[in-house]
Amino acid sequence: MSRRARKIVKRVSVDPKYNSELIAHVIRVIMKDGKKTTAERIVYGAIDKIKEMVEKDPSKFQRTEGDKTETITDPVEIFAKAIENMKPQTEVKTRRVGGTTLPVPVMINPVRQLSLALRWMTTFAAGRHGMGMAAAVAAEVADAFQGQGNVIKKRDDVHKMANANKAFAHYAWGSSRD
Repeated sequence: MSRRARKIVKRVSVDPKYNSELIAHVIRVIMKDGKKTTAERIVYGAIDKIKEMVEKDPSKFQRTEGDKTETITDPVEIFAKAIENMKPQTEVKTRRVGGTTLPVPVMINPVRQLSLALRWMTTFAAGRHGMGMAAAVAAEVADAFQGQGNVIKKRDDVHKMANANKAFAHYAWGSSRD
């Protein structure tokens, strides 16, 4: 019998304004000290700023699929695509083998991918000084949608670290539990 604690599946709420689970999750991540209204104001303000950016310069929000290029005007869809771009696929975990500790690259669970992406987004948005948090979140999302910015650099660094340690990939036993 396993001694591990059972995973508690949390009930997913949806955002009342946009009816989106993703936006509700972003609000929960940005929230500090239980101030949900402040977090909602930040996220909704960021969505409004993204809407203004799309109206001002729609060429920044184009998606290319094969031969077609389409402009995305829905800010929630832009938010979702940006967060999809932020998610890391692999990371390095340390494993103790023999007497040494080795960095072993492992695939990341989709739930952890989302939490890492949102954590990085809020950290880098809070680090942008000289603008409000809503504008900073909107700027991070716009940068991530275009495949650039601080969060994308962090994701690429994590991927490079995992790629550099491919030699230890055969030690990735038990990574399916994580």
